[in-house]
Amino acid sequence: MPNQLHGKKYRTAEKNRDVAAMYLPKAALEIVKKSAFAKFDETVEVAVRLGVDPKHADQVVRGTVVLPAGTGKTVRVLVIATGDKAKDAEAAGADFVGADDMVAKIKDGWLDFDVLIATPDQMGKLGQLGRVLGPRGLMPNPKAGTVTMDVTRAIRETKAGKIEFRVDKAGNVQVPIGKVSFPIESLETNFTAFMDQIVRSKPASSKGVYVRNVSVSSTMGPGVKVDPNQYR
Repeated sequence: MPNQLHGKKYRTAEKNRDVAAMYLPKAALEIVKKSAFAKFDETVEVAVRLGVDPKHADQVVRGTVVLPAGTGKTVRVLVIATGDKAKDAEAAGADFVGADDMVAKIKDGWLDFDVLIATPDQMGKLGQLGRVLGPRGLMPNPKAGTVTMDVTRAIRETKAGKIEFRVDKAGNVQVPIGKVSFPIESLETNFTAFMDQIVRSKPASSKGVYVRNVSVSSTMGPGVKVDPNQYR
């Protein structure tokens, strides 16, 4: 019986994959590319179900990875810094650089940036913006490399395709790894880089099967299961 919750194009795309099958990464990504039907360049995403309990601090999986082939997205970077570090940020290609002036703009509702990088000495100013930045995932964090004195490196990595990931309350991690228009080799390279980092991020306290389920999909398309056994 066809799934009436989705449109005709989605149901047609579903026929490109066996819902019960588990594919190797390249084959799964090829199906995702073939199944994309939107008029825009859809984002390709990876969803991973982990065998961790995020309620325990020592089982929270989070980190960053630089996708070798980039994300296909233009990332607008704001740097909160002063003096030489502000000059470094401008030279490294930051889209916006400032300190008190930028904090004031954010207070007034300005949020036209994708990543916020700050030097440690400026974090006190950002604390008052926690309710604005936190829910949007924009608050700088040392673990994500966005609180740093090396603003040049942080900007270059971000512009080159660095993404941040964090497990949610249900034990899932979901990230973008490129666009449907990417060559299959680029998507596969990005997928491998992300999964390698997920495996390296396994908490010492995690018991049993760590990587339980893996799937890939495009923005509008159906999910395609990837065999998780190679990551166990």
